[in-house]
Amino acid sequence: MLENDELRLISIFCDVDDFCKKFEPELEKILLEEIKVDLNCAKKRRRKRKLSMSETITIIVFFHQSGYRTFKDYYTQFVLITLKKYFNNLVGYSKFINLMKNCLFPLFVFSQGCLGVRTGIAFADSTVLTVCHTRRINSHRVFKGVAKRGKTSTGWFYGFKLHLVINEHGEILAYMLTPGNTDDRKPIPELCKNMTGKLFGDKGYLSTKLFKQLYEKGLEIITKLKLNMKNKLMSLIDKLLLKKRGIIESVNNKLKNSCCIEHHRHRSRYNFIINLISGIVAYSYDPRKPSIKLTQYERELLLCNFSA
Repeated sequence: MLENDELRLISIFCDVDDFCKKFEPELEKILLEEIKVDLNCAKKRRRKRKLSMSETITIIVFFHQSGYRTFKDYYTQFVLITLKKYFNNLVGYSKFINLMKNCLFPLFVFSQGCLGVRTGIAFADSTVLTVCHTRRINSHRVFKGVAKRGKTSTGWFYGFKLHLVINEHGEILAYMLTPGNTDDRKPIPELCKNMTGKLFGDKGYLSTKLFKQLYEKGLEIITKLKLNMKNKLMSLIDKLLLKKRGIIESVNNKLKNSCCIEHHRHRSRYNFIINLISGIVAYSYDPRKPSIKLTQYERELLLCNFSA
C-alpha cells in the first residue's frame, strides 16, 4: 500500500475512533431496553464485538478510496491480505456483511460531521442513481416499492435521485436521497435550512414560490432563464459564479466514478444506503476536490454584493 493511502487510512480511523468513543456510550443508553430483563426475566446475551465499530466503519469507508469496483473483491483480496496488519481481529466476508448493518446509524451521524463549511456561496444539483437497467425494471425486487421511474435529459431511468448542495471548495454542505420521480425543487428548502447567501442552480430550480420562500430566510437562488422568459438584471459576480456552476457536475462525477456510489449489484437496501453514505464520507477525505479559485477582484465584488 502506498504511503499516501496508509496516511489516509490512519486519518480516517483516528477520526472515526474518536467519534465512536463518544457515540457508542450514548447509543448504549438508547438500546438499554435490549440488554435489560426480557419478558421471562432472563438476561439477554450480548457478545462483545470481535471487530470494533470504528474498525468496521473505517474498512467500509476506505473501500471507496481503494480503486476496487466490488466490495467482495476489496475485502477478500485487499482487506484480508494487505490490511491484516492494521486490523488484528478481521472476520470472514459473510460475517463482515452482517456487521455492516449495525453501522448504518453511526455512519450517518458521522457523515454529518464530515460536511463542509458554509461560505455564503452554494451550488445545488441532483444526480441519478439507477438500481437496474430499464429492461429489468419489471423483474427487479430489491427496491420494489421504493425506487421509482424518473426522466432526465438523457432518458428514462429506474432508481433514486441524490440531491446535493456544495460550496465553492467542492465540499458537500447537505445531501438527500429521494425516489427517482421527485421534483428537484422539492428537497431544496430542507437542504438549505439555515443557509444564507447565494444558491446557484440550473433551470430545473426555476420557481417564483421557491425563490420567495428562500429569500425570506436570507438565501437568494440564482438560475439561468428559459428562452421564453423576460431578461432581468444580474450583477457581474452572479454571472461569473453562474457560469462556474459546472463544479457540482464534477462532484457528482467523482462520487459516481471514484467513490462508486452507483452500481446495479445491490442485494440489500441496507447495503445500498451504507454504500452511499460511506462514499460521501470518503469523498470528504479526498484532497483533490473540484474547486473554484476566485480572484481578488471577484472576492471584492462578492463582498460588495453581500453588503448591499
